[in-house]
Amino acid sequence: MKKKSEKSIDEIFKEGTLIDKALKKAVQEALMLHKQAGNPIVVWRDGKIVWIKPDEIAVQ
Repeated sequence: MKKKSEKSIDEIFKEGTLIDKALKKAVQEALMLHKQAGNPIVVWRDGKIVWIKPDEIAVQ
């Protein structure tokens, strides 16, 4: 049963803040895992695919 202080899923999607925080956290965790494993990542910069070396991955 839902507690009074908890938001409904509709409220969460309408507001978006909790979703944004969860996505940011997930991205940071994925970046950290790639860096720790020594795996590069791929990003899109100026219309081109760019490979980022593990030691150049910025994790906050």
